[in-house]
Amino acid sequence: MNSDLKVGAKHSIQITVTEDMFAQFEGKMVHPVYSTATMVYHMEWVSRQMILGILSEGEEGMGAEVKVKHLAPATEGSILTLDATVVSRKKNFIITSVLIHSHEKVVGEGEVTQVILPKRKIEQMISSKNNR
Repeated sequence: MNSDLKVGAKHSIQITVTEDMFAQFEGKMVHPVYSTATMVYHMEWVSRQMILGILSEGEEGMGAEVKVKHLAPATEGSILTLDATVVSRKKNFIITSVLIHSHEKVVGEGEVTQVILPKRKIEQMISSKNNR
């Protein structure tokens, strides 16, 4: 892992809310709005994009923690911007603060913690008999 990613670094993505992003459980729609589960997915995705450029050949990032507040609904067709900012980088842990907004409305906010590990270590963790 190189040290190019500094505290304060920023990255943004935009998404358009589609029907497959609606709140649903076991295939049954609950509300026709952007779901918290999808919000977490996009928070992890914008945060992951920030680490892709610093990973060395034998490394990979893993999600370690997500904190999220879903503050307002977003309906189909809403264009959401997810702004991620690195707020902490200690050893192999990187924490990003993420703001999700549509124009002037804040839809959600939270933090994503990622840990950078050797791919070999991740493979050992996955294949461990304790995971069965």
